[in-house]
Parts: sequence; C-alpha cells; structure tokens
Amino acid sequence: MPDSMSEQLRQDMQCEGLLECFHGLKQLDKDVFRVLVEVEEPQTVDEIAERVDRERSTAYRAVQRLIQAGFIQKEQVNYDQGGYYHVYRPTDPSKIADNMQRLLNDWYAKMGQLIQEFETKYEDETSIQSADA
Repeated sequence: MPDSMSEQLRQDMQCEGLLECFHGLKQLDKDVFRVLVEVEEPQTVDEIAERVDRERSTAYRAVQRLIQAGFIQKEQVNYDQGGYYHVYRPTDPSKIADNMQRLLNDWYAKMGQLIQEFETKYEDETSIQSADA
C-alpha cells in the first residue's frame, strides 16, 4: 500500500483496491468477499474456510472484519427441531458503494478543514515573520 496520497494517485488502482483503501481489509478478507460474491447461496463459516483453504477460526476473523466493514450480512437459519446456525452473504453492492461515497465525502470535508487550518497557521506565521523583518 502506498504511503502518500500522491503515490496512491500514481498507482494503477483497481476496484478491489477500494476494499483495502477504504477499510484496511487484508487479502484474506478480499478472498472471502470474492467467494461470497461468486457463490449462489449464503455460506457458513465452515464452507467459507474450505473455499479459501484456511482454518475455521482464521476464516471467522475475516468474516467478522467484513461484517464490521458492512461488506457482508449475517443471517440466522433455524433448525426445525430447535437450534440455529449462521450463514453469510454479500451486502448489496449499491449499499457498499453508497457507504464508500459517504466515507469519501467525510474524508474530503476533513481534508478541506485541515488544509484551511494549515493555510491559516502558516499564513499567520509568515505575516509575523514579515513584520519582524
């Protein structure tokens, strides 16, 4: 991952890079997300772990990061005799895109505020130095 914004802008970024850029997701997280997008039905953690060739606990941590980022949804499936288990499916891409757009807008507003603070701070210091000269 590039260190500066100018490096990021020079980089040939693809849409999957947004998952890392916006949410700090790891390669395994992206692999799990891709699996869930490619399959027709919601998957259990065991099924996900098998598809990404990882231990169940490792796959579960990736699933939790994806839930927290809003990329996947957890659903409860009830057994007829009682009890339940969870399956996971991807969130609607338009909802993910809307969330990323909101994050970008928030980031843009914050950066604009910081740029204004920078300008004000150093404009004041430059004025003081000019007056002292």
